[in-house]
Amino acid sequence: MKARIYLPGIALLISCGGQSLKAQLTETTPMAVLVPGAPPPARFGRPWTMGQHVRTNLTKPATTHYDDTLRLSLSQVVAMAKEQSIAARQAVTLKENKYWLWRTYQSNYKPQLVLDGRLPAYSKTYQEILQPNGTISFQPVKNNNSSLNLSLEQSIAQTGGTIFGTTLLQRFDDFDRKTTLYNGVPYAVGYTQPLFMFNNLKWDKRIEPLKYNESRQEYIESMEQIAIRASGYFFDLLLAQVNLQIAETNFNNTTNILRIANEKFELGRVSRNEILQLQLELLKSKKSVASAKREMEIAVLNLRAYVGLKGEEKVALNLPEGAIAIEVSADKVLTEAYANRSDAIAFRRKITEAKRDVAKARGDNSLNARLTARLGFSNSSLNLPGVYKSPNNQQLFQLEFDIPILDWGRSRSRMKTAQANQKFVEYAVEQDQQVFRQEIFTQVTLFDMMQEQVSLTEQADSIASEKYQIARERYVLGKLSITDLSIAFQEKDQAKRDYVFALRDLWGAYYQLRYLSLYDFEKNEKIIYQ
Repeated sequence: MKARIYLPGIALLISCGGQSLKAQLTETTPMAVLVPGAPPPARFGRPWTMGQHVRTNLTKPATTHYDDTLRLSLSQVVAMAKEQSIAARQAVTLKENKYWLWRTYQSNYKPQLVLDGRLPAYSKTYQEILQPNGTISFQPVKNNNSSLNLSLEQSIAQTGGTIFGTTLLQRFDDFDRKTTLYNGVPYAVGYTQPLFMFNNLKWDKRIEPLKYNESRQEYIESMEQIAIRASGYFFDLLLAQVNLQIAETNFNNTTNILRIANEKFELGRVSRNEILQLQLELLKSKKSVASAKREMEIAVLNLRAYVGLKGEEKVALNLPEGAIAIEVSADKVLTEAYANRSDAIAFRRKITEAKRDVAKARGDNSLNARLTARLGFSNSSLNLPGVYKSPNNQQLFQLEFDIPILDWGRSRSRMKTAQANQKFVEYAVEQDQQVFRQEIFTQVTLFDMMQEQVSLTEQADSIASEKYQIARERYVLGKLSITDLSIAFQEKDQAKRDYVFALRDLWGAYYQLRYLSLYDFEKNEKIIYQ
């Protein structure tokens, strides 16, 4: 017997027979969730037979509408979460942030054209003036000392040096004496080279590309994590639907059995104790219905909030496939994981950063020197054209150095600290690699086990449903005790829940494999998001 039952905010097609959960969900219109407070529809969907039931195509995440019902499969819920959820938008924003950090890094190796100056630089004050007799006289000063400097610089990553070209123009106006002077450097070129110092550009060129590639893979991983969470919310709602279906079915069955038992009681064929037991079961079933309704509303809100579902249409969930036709081997997953995962890139980055810190400690604690060479022309004049007329040679060659002579072991301590940190990072990375490999082998084994577990729980669901049907019929005929009927009752309910749990574990393991490898085993290609 089947009954169409409408509850406040919830519409379900309840099967009162002894069918298994999979048979119920594939032979009838799937369960649907209405928007809380919405009136029940005059016609809910359309009945499906086993032959009409169409399995969801996991490669085509498109929604289907029947009347005002939005039918969603697991793959469709996952696709919607990746496209419109807040978590997806956050992942995209973080990806853009990492991209612009990468562009900032790249700009460090491009020529830099800079214009700096002081314009105007007016000053009216008193300044101390040293007199010929050695005394100080404070004289009023009113002048303008403006300047403009245009420079072009190019850093050289291999050496850490900088080659530059510059041009300078300076104007000095003495308003007290009403004179104007010009000074300028028509052009000059030079080179600055640090000696025995830490080369930050060289190490950035090794580390920053790893960081950027790591961030790109982290974006893909974040999208796969969204799939894992979306599938969790999907099965939360699916389990809530199943629990409500079970609670409603049990309430109807208990009501019918109690009616039959009352008739037997009038005939003296059952005891008062059995009647009281059935009445107690009926009260329990009412409580279960109320609890299931509450869990259903919570599951609906959680799914809508995470996936980003808007609108007032009802939502119907399709039961996912009980088998995933893919071939997975631990070696294949491990190979793809090392090629695709951000963790694999992070292993190299962490070791490289530790080596950089050692090089920095060595460079900062030894002889620090800077060599600067500059050639050009300069001139001064009473007028602007005179600055560029027959300028004089300008030459600069200097060596700056800094040698620590006595630091009480500070340099050596910094060096030893960096070296100890490098060893610690190497050991930590080695441990992380072991966990990385072990997690993959465990997940592949778990996935294979879940495939088999779904098949077993499906059979158990079918057997438990048939056993309950027989037990109910035997009780009606007076050939079974109320205790045995209650046991069959509980086994049937648990078998249905176990099947949903097995499906949840299977698909959770599948999406976890995708996350661990960033590889699509159905299409046999790497997972890429634009």
